[in-house]
Amino acid sequence: MCGRYALTATPEALIEHFEILRQVHFQPSYNIAPAQKILNIVELDDQSRKAVNLFWGLVPSWAKDSKNSSHLINARMETVREKPSFRSAFNHRRCLIPASSFYEWQKLESGKQAFNIHHADHQLFAFAGLWEQWQHETETLYSCTIITTAAAGLMQPIHDRMPVIIPLEHYHQWLDKTTDADQAFELLDNHAYSQMMAIPVSDWVNNPRHDDERCIHAV
Repeated sequence: MCGRYALTATPEALIEHFEILRQVHFQPSYNIAPAQKILNIVELDDQSRKAVNLFWGLVPSWAKDSKNSSHLINARMETVREKPSFRSAFNHRRCLIPASSFYEWQKLESGKQAFNIHHADHQLFAFAGLWEQWQHETETLYSCTIITTAAAGLMQPIHDRMPVIIPLEHYHQWLDKTTDADQAFELLDNHAYSQMMAIPVSDWVNNPRHDDERCIHAV
């Protein structure tokens, strides 16, 4: 799964990397957790890109209420095209979720060891995401989820799942509304992790209230 990550880039770096035309409003964080507003990149009808803040924990449009959204922080790649919670969003509402790094926990006999996974050159990257609009009477909620897949490469010894990373050269195709579901699904099979590295970090990151550079310090 993907349940914690960091986004510590400057607004200027985000604008340049994602080719955003408008101002970016977000709060940098070393320890982003579910049930928060997180930065998403979406594509408008004129193919320009906009940065928006959406609730992390997707609420399907047909849900009776928004109380169980925390259960949908991730969408499994294997079923994302068929599962009712994600099918419509995968066809029509794909997004990019910017990150500087993310965390995963390896189970050991002595407990759990946290790892920070990031680009070897510490560049920005983007998770494959979906977004949804839920509305009931006067209440409207915009929410999102991160797509995950079976762990491969450096992630296999750490956890059995990993978030899907969309390579920079595929950003437009992933966001483009004219990309059909089959074409979009092919983009989830990539080799982005060949550019990543994982380092063990302290248990300081285990507490989501801890939000400083100690979260990413190697041990």
